[in-house]
Amino acid sequence: MSGEESVEEAGGRVREAGEPSREDAHEDAPGETRERGQEGDQERDRERRSRRAAFLRELSEARALRDRVQPRRAKSVRLRQQMRMRTFRW
Repeated sequence: MSGEESVEEAGGRVREAGEPSREDAHEDAPGETRERGQEGDQERDRERRSRRAAFLRELSEARALRDRVQPRRAKSVRLRQQMRMRTFRW
């Protein structure tokens, strides 16, 4: 190699000292990345809440169906829950 120093990056790639790293090449202005990160977080949270709401709706429907199909079991579950609430101390 010439008089310039070389730097080894992760993955074994060697770059010259003056050459920008891969991380440097993809950097945007600080405000842009922060805004994009917040938008991504908001979108991820919105998707998570939507999936959670769908899951809870399906769970509720499944419990209602089980209560209709197995009334004796539903009654015993309801009585156990009432007993649990009676013995619970606030």
